[in-house]
Amino acid sequence: MPEWLHHHGTRTTLTLHVQPGAKKTEIAGPHGDALKIRLLAPPVDGKANAALLDFLAKRLGVAKSKIALISGQASRRKVVEIDENVADLEKLLLARA
Repeated sequence: MPEWLHHHGTRTTLTLHVQPGAKKTEIAGPHGDALKIRLLAPPVDGKANAALLDFLAKRLGVAKSKIALISGQASRRKVVEIDENVADLEKLLLARA
């Protein structure tokens, strides 16, 4: 299991390195002990955080209400918690990275 992915019963946490203001929204791949995600959204007024949660919800096929940003609101390094057991989560995230 990669360092950026942790399972806690039915919950999963992801350690992410987020690059806002990129040319497009995409998963770039591993970045040290985190998974790097590039976001088109700018780092202004929480737009990048909202875009991150939307992107993850769509990519993983879970309700946005099941995903929460638990740390790193104003940082590039973020921890996101998914309150649902997602089969093949790692594959879904890295499928096109």
